[in-house]
Amino acid sequence: MSTPIDGIDTPVASQDNGIWGSDAIASMLRLLDIPYLALNPGSSFRGLHDSLVNHLGNQDPQMLLCLHEEHAVALAHGYAKVTERPMGVVLHSNVGLMHGTMAIYNAWCDRVPMLILGATGPVDAAERRPWIDWLHTAKDQAAMIRPYIKWDDQPVSVPAALEALVRANNITRAAPAAPTYVCLDVSMQERRLEQMPELPDPKRFALPSPGIPAAQDIKAAATLLRNAERPMLLIGRVSRSTRDWARRVALAEALNASVLTDIKVGAAFPTDHRLHCAKPGHFLDEAGATRIADADVILALDWVDLAGTLKQGGCSAATKIINIQLDHQLHNGWSMDHQALPPADLHFSSDPNAALHLLADELGVGPGSEPADLTALPAFDLPGESRELDIVSLAAAMGTVLRDEVVSLVRLPLGWAGESWHFRHPLDYLGTDGGAGIGSGPGMLAGAALALAGSDRLPVAVLGDGDTMMGVSAFWTAAHYKLPFLAIVANNRSFYNDEIHQERVARTRDRPVENKWIGQRIGDPDIDIAAMASAQGLVGIGPVSTIDALIDAIRKGVEAARNGASVVIDARVKPGYNPAMAAGMTREGTGKVGD
Repeated sequence: MSTPIDGIDTPVASQDNGIWGSDAIASMLRLLDIPYLALNPGSSFRGLHDSLVNHLGNQDPQMLLCLHEEHAVALAHGYAKVTERPMGVVLHSNVGLMHGTMAIYNAWCDRVPMLILGATGPVDAAERRPWIDWLHTAKDQAAMIRPYIKWDDQPVSVPAALEALVRANNITRAAPAAPTYVCLDVSMQERRLEQMPELPDPKRFALPSPGIPAAQDIKAAATLLRNAERPMLLIGRVSRSTRDWARRVALAEALNASVLTDIKVGAAFPTDHRLHCAKPGHFLDEAGATRIADADVILALDWVDLAGTLKQGGCSAATKIINIQLDHQLHNGWSMDHQALPPADLHFSSDPNAALHLLADELGVGPGSEPADLTALPAFDLPGESRELDIVSLAAAMGTVLRDEVVSLVRLPLGWAGESWHFRHPLDYLGTDGGAGIGSGPGMLAGAALALAGSDRLPVAVLGDGDTMMGVSAFWTAAHYKLPFLAIVANNRSFYNDEIHQERVARTRDRPVENKWIGQRIGDPDIDIAAMASAQGLVGIGPVSTIDALIDAIRKGVEAARNGASVVIDARVKPGYNPAMAAGMTREGTGKVGD
């Protein structure tokens, strides 16, 4: 069950005067152990809203008010990245669903669990109010998102709605995880019942056990790895479990295998370990590509874009590939988020975490030592001389202050240098948003902070200025519910990724590179991000533009966050990407690194 947040939004006591359809739905959500419901209000679920407040007392689940539907979904996304369990989201009718679609796509691409409730105006046309109910009713509302959710339903009776919630909850939690959607008819919610219906017992509807490979396939994979001279592990979307983390480390050490991790997903292996062979990045650098080209056996644990990585690394056709993932179960023809088709000499349709332990058992590898919550381990020191603030010096300034803190890095910008900060625990870094859109960062930070509330971990995010401005009102929810975190906005006053693209096009066409900033720069006037944070009740600091000023701002921010505040620092940085990132983002890195 959820812990009430600071007593905010506590309703006065209410006596139930009858039982309504939405009371049963709210009670079912409590039985399913849905801790929170992020929402922006809407009349299509006014019945459910009343039941959550006056029937359940706004607890288990507790409503979290958001100022935009996209932020509500992003908040649930950030929560799931920490807990690996679904939060609830409620979206108002077709218009609210349309607002939430980008964030739903992010959650789909990131393969996180999420129970999304929608609502529609009366399905029975005779019950619709003139004008507004017609605008907010769709015959097949879920059609808008069906290509990027795992399952949906639109039940028209209370018993059907209860069954749909149980099914949606189980489906979203089962691997591979992805959002589910249940659309509730407003009339069904507001129907008076003679008595509370019997609620399905969730214990009678167990989650499917994780799929495991056949014994002969485990033996075949173990033989390949045992006989390999230059084995390699590509560790992608795996669990936040410290037990699983310890076994991955033990397996790599037993095989003396090179290891590569991916900054697009959460921390999966200690990056300061001797076997971690290259910095985690969005694209391969030379060190990672060299190791892939040299490997004779590669074990991939749900690696994102395995085919692209092998191609970029110049993987030999003689290299044996063991691919362990269930992701193909979600692939469809609408979106290309499944990436290119990878080769596989052995392909286990299995949860990678379950298969990992079977492989380790077969190879005689022990459980390993589970990691402790360690203080931050930055890898860059402050530059010896003062210089313009950039992403590298920003990371060094962070490290100067945060090296004595237990930190969860919730988000990092595209320009972040993967070698600047080490991850030594599954919660040290949570990964990106999955869909590579813009605007999710503030909401996901609030959701992660919600999940980490009460722990010793300080949620920290380095956000882009474009990402921040698209999602800035998500910060209000964090301030309202008193969710402590530290956000540093790497403010280069530009949609800089697109400056890189325009520079490439200009060079290709022999046109003036000097014009790349037009239609990209965010200036004249500059946006006061700290003031926008302060206006919503957060602690806003800045702008700062020097290393010393940023260090001072971070110290103040940490102190405020440790006292329960949500903090946003506006750090004015020089634009820039590392070479591998710039090449990859402009589609120059489609082949082997260096081509």
